[in-house]
Amino acid sequence: MKQSYEDLEIYQLSKTLAIEVHRITLDELPKFEMYEEGSQIGRSSKSIGANIVEGSVPDLCISFV
Repeated sequence: MKQSYEDLEIYQLSKTLAIEVHRITLDELPKFEMYEEGSQIGRSSKSIGANIVEGSVPDLCISFV
């Protein structure tokens, strides 16, 4: 049985990291930095998990138009 990306420890850690980074950006950044820098930091932390999911897709499912 093929292991799902959700079973990978690194994916679970990336989800935890994204949640923690989101919390920190809301609670700890000054308001004037929250919208620009905070947004970028949040997007980059969420992209870790997205890249893991994208890398787990079999090559057969990828099609170019």
